[in-house]
Amino acid sequence: MITSSIFRNSITSISIISSTNTKPKSSNSNSIRSFSIQFRIRATVKQQKPLQSQSPIEDFDERENSKPRVLLNSLRVLEWDKVSDAVSSFAGTSLGRVASKEQLLSLDQTYEESLKLLRETNAAVEIRKHSNSSLDFTPIDVVLARSAVDHARRSSPVAGQEAMAVAVLLQMAEALQTNIKASIKENADMLDRFMPLADVILDWVTNKSLVRSILQVIDEDGSVKDSASGKLKQARWRVLNLENKLHQLMNTLIANETNKTSSLEASNVDGRWCIRSGARQLTSFKGLLLSSGAGMGNIIEPVSAVQLNDELMEAKASIADAEAEVLLDITEKIKLDLDNIEKLLKSVIALDVVNARASYGLSLEGTCPELLLLDDKNAPSSSEGFLHKNSSMKLAYSTKKQWKLCMPKAYHPILLQRHWHDLREAKKDVANAIAVTQLEQAHPVPADIMIAKNTRVLLITGPNTGGKTICLKAVGLAAMMAKAGLYVVCAEPAQVPWFDSVFADIGDEQSLSQSLSTFSGHLRQISNIQARSTSQSLVLLDEIGAGTNPLEGAALGMSILESFAEAGALLTIATTHHGELKTLKYSNDGFENACMEFDEVNLKPTYKIFWGVPGRSNAITIAERLGLPKVIVNNARGLYGVASAEIDEVIYDLEKFKLNVEEYKDEVQRYLRLSRDLHEKVQHTQRKLDEHSSNLKYRMVQQITELASTARSNLHKKMRQYRASAHKSKHPAEPNTHPASTLINSQHYTTSSKTVVPETRGASSAEVKPSSSGSEKKTIIPKVGDTVQVPSLRMKATVLKVEPSKEEILVQAGKLKLKLKMSAIKS
Repeated sequence: MITSSIFRNSITSISIISSTNTKPKSSNSNSIRSFSIQFRIRATVKQQKPLQSQSPIEDFDERENSKPRVLLNSLRVLEWDKVSDAVSSFAGTSLGRVASKEQLLSLDQTYEESLKLLRETNAAVEIRKHSNSSLDFTPIDVVLARSAVDHARRSSPVAGQEAMAVAVLLQMAEALQTNIKASIKENADMLDRFMPLADVILDWVTNKSLVRSILQVIDEDGSVKDSASGKLKQARWRVLNLENKLHQLMNTLIANETNKTSSLEASNVDGRWCIRSGARQLTSFKGLLLSSGAGMGNIIEPVSAVQLNDELMEAKASIADAEAEVLLDITEKIKLDLDNIEKLLKSVIALDVVNARASYGLSLEGTCPELLLLDDKNAPSSSEGFLHKNSSMKLAYSTKKQWKLCMPKAYHPILLQRHWHDLREAKKDVANAIAVTQLEQAHPVPADIMIAKNTRVLLITGPNTGGKTICLKAVGLAAMMAKAGLYVVCAEPAQVPWFDSVFADIGDEQSLSQSLSTFSGHLRQISNIQARSTSQSLVLLDEIGAGTNPLEGAALGMSILESFAEAGALLTIATTHHGELKTLKYSNDGFENACMEFDEVNLKPTYKIFWGVPGRSNAITIAERLGLPKVIVNNARGLYGVASAEIDEVIYDLEKFKLNVEEYKDEVQRYLRLSRDLHEKVQHTQRKLDEHSSNLKYRMVQQITELASTARSNLHKKMRQYRASAHKSKHPAEPNTHPASTLINSQHYTTSSKTVVPETRGASSAEVKPSSSGSEKKTIIPKVGDTVQVPSLRMKATVLKVEPSKEEILVQAGKLKLKLKMSAIKS
């Protein structure tokens, strides 16, 4: 299928080049036509090279040397090829699709390589979510770009389409690099999110001048532009002129024919214009008979057109030479930057593969798994630290229980993809609303797959068509998807062990060529699995012990499972109908039971899994519900045995108890979530109250402090005034040689008494006379901001500062600041 698709691509390229060469402006001569044919052959060979190493998964015989048949059979029954096809379909380039499928089919990654693939897938998802960039490389023709690289390396001229493919490659690379840089500049955290792809993209070297050079001379369809050179433009103009002359000549010759019943028409044969006539029809003009045949008619080149045709062929040869010169010049420019182009081309194909994985995971709403490397003792080595630090993949269950495999709400990817495809197809038909409703109601049922750390063998029982095989395949595909760097189709969080190989025995293994029955085919496959499996393998066994005598099959199945549990694979999951196998859990700690739920009221499976509980037989109960005669039902119960019936009753009670426990568990979890929410609200309210109380206390302390400071200041002020007044009353004022002192002391006299200052001994003694009014006025101390009168200046001033102890005051009078005695001012 791949070979045919690539071959069709090569044929398409041939038709495009041929149609280009038939354009009037780019009509080429025989020489350029032969050159185009040589190029097409080379391009076809280059396209077929990758296919020689690529083989589909159905061809097991060709790959038998690289992979054992038992492993190929396992991939076939798990339908891994369908997953590979689905993932590779998201690649934008043909080589990306081939490389993507090759990588998925190999499944030979180590644990570290698988982690690297998951990191790349995570980075691609982050780029799609948190930037304006797109990893869709569909516009790039990587086949033509690779062909251009090969031609340039051999110094042979590139074709116009190859040069245009190189230009598109460089343009898209530059645009992607620019967008990534812009996202990182806007948010520095994006650099960590985009790793390791950011390193690859930011390391690209794109030659802008080469892109400009190609776009100047090459058209979008790959043809050389007329403006590429003056010689080319002149040659193409000459070709058009000659073809117009030939058209006029042919029309004139045909119109001059006397036989009106003749059917003549102009025709171009190998670049020369001729006239095609009937087989026995004679023409009046002279010409050269180029070919004739029965029923084909005659092709005649008129003599008058020979010279024009020769000139036309010469002009076309000139066009070919001019185009070759332009393409050779482009080839030399490509050759100068060949290593960077080749490196860029490889990076684009690799990124296309990564983008295919990311697109597939997003299309199915998958989850990035936490990949575990478990040893023989099941000691986990988590990939959580290796993967992106911001990815939310921490397990909510890990604090309570260590899981070997944890996939909540897991789906079978192929089943889910098919459902969505059918739903999309149904929605296209507007009138088919009923079908859409039915499909929406028939959505696949997810399964919670939780396998404990110490479990070595999981045994799943349940009715036919109950979903056991689907569950088995879902686990196998999830293990391979995680190993190949794909998201697993389940809810968060997801834990998946890394398995070196996944072996499966599912379905009818009958082989007519080897004369093997179904039972023998299963035994052959299981024997090969035991021989190939290791302590890091996953083994999936469907209907173990079936196809033979029930007692012998049960004994054989029990022995096989015990061997896998003791010294076999890391994890074995098996389905069975044998009731004897259900008891293995109670004798071996490495076993665990699970069953598929069955709705006995509606007589149909629910596709849900019960963990820790073995399934019971429902055949007799179903037969009774379906109306089988009671005699037959009772006889069947008697043949089945009282002990078996009692065991089924015990299992039934266990199932009911398990259901009740699950209901109580859900109710407890609901109340627990409610109590947590209430607790968080109470804590939030308490924090608010504490903050309000603290703020209130702080404001009260501030107010008290301010009031205390104001009271203390007023008290000090009153005390100073009281002390000064008391001191003046006890000691009469003495005259001072300085008149300013006399003025200061005079403010302490009371208005109700007449005081005479006593004389002081000395020659400089003076008498302070009382005021003319016979009483002394009380001095009023102004406050800051008051307006006072300064008599000496004959102007008003504003009080800036008051110093009562010194009886001085600082005032602002216009632009002057003066320090005066209080006696020198008036209020």
